[in-house]
Amino acid sequence: MTVAPRTAAATGTPEFAVIGGGLVGWSIAYGLARQGRRVVVHDEGDLALRAARGNFGQVWVQDKGAGVPAYHQLTRDSAAQWVDLARGLRDASGIDAGLQQPGGFSFCLDTAAFDARARLMRRIQSEAGDFGFEFEMLDRGSLERRLSGGPALGPKVVGASYTPYDGHVNPLRLLRALYESAIALGATHRFGAPVEAVDPVVGGDGFEVRTTWGSAWVPQVVLAAGLGNERLARMVGIRCPVRPVRGQVLVTEKVQPVLSFPTADIRQTDEGGLLLGSSQEDAGFDDRVTIGNSGAIARRAVDTFPFIGGLRIVRSWAALRVMTPDGLPVYEASQTHPGAWVVSCHSGVTLAAAHVHGVAAAIARGRLPSQYAHCSAARFATAAPSAAVREAHVPQPA
Repeated sequence: MTVAPRTAAATGTPEFAVIGGGLVGWSIAYGLARQGRRVVVHDEGDLALRAARGNFGQVWVQDKGAGVPAYHQLTRDSAAQWVDLARGLRDASGIDAGLQQPGGFSFCLDTAAFDARARLMRRIQSEAGDFGFEFEMLDRGSLERRLSGGPALGPKVVGASYTPYDGHVNPLRLLRALYESAIALGATHRFGAPVEAVDPVVGGDGFEVRTTWGSAWVPQVVLAAGLGNERLARMVGIRCPVRPVRGQVLVTEKVQPVLSFPTADIRQTDEGGLLLGSSQEDAGFDDRVTIGNSGAIARRAVDTFPFIGGLRIVRSWAALRVMTPDGLPVYEASQTHPGAWVVSCHSGVTLAAAHVHGVAAAIARGRLPSQYAHCSAARFATAAPSAAVREAHVPQPA
């Protein structure tokens, strides 16, 4: 007797299992559900590292992609799609993610930093070619005129870079909106279900996803498990080297609106508090707040805007970014186990629109287009990137 191969339609199972319940996982799940695909999201629960809940909340473009113009274009495209994403989430879930996109500033506290910033901006502009890149380098006088009516600058501020593409959102509301929108389209949530293994079925007939809930068969699987992707990706024949980079954030008391724009390390939330960041530390999986880096964050904030020195700090946290060796995302389809995909990045807010509208749609079609070639995991089989490229991708808080 011939046994017909299992199919999702025949068994009533989801077509895709998305492993990871953070911003990346729910962006992919929502994007797949928008394509009419049946999706289950396996979420480790509150024991997970939860990078999404520690996110600074920026849609940040201006210094992304030096040395890799395709990454800059990916970031720019995602930022440009954010208005449509926010509208779609609001319509589907009733939740406003709080998008504001007035452009952003990166402040320089000495001449050397200002000159280095200008070189970086010019490099990105040169590499962008026909795609273009608008930016301004504002000396102190120009910056004071631009910010007239806003808070006074500290005496150390010598200038800033500005681009019109940058913005910010409420990352917790964004996560909830993605979740509610995916669920409304039929996605299933398996909460508190750590994935122990993803076992390719012999003969290429899908995958057995083994969790603490038990095992379930699924035709295709998308690994979006953040720092867990390195372990899981090996099970489907993909190398995804990721490491934790700790970032710390301070939160001030709520005040009246005073900052109408985000900066690289200060932004005012729609609830009134100021978020101050960001630090970058190789601390392994230690996600504790440290006094030394908290103090450095606070000093830089006060050096930029002295009024912050009069505010109370009411909360702080540390979280672990998901960082590849070169800082670029990983979008990969398994060559040895068709139907397995890996999606990994440290810019889950900035790239959310690209994940929903582009990456998830490509996965639903079964093929990643050439525009994502620079994000292939195949690059890790070759030599390490040059120092210039590594330095061009210093992790940002978004």
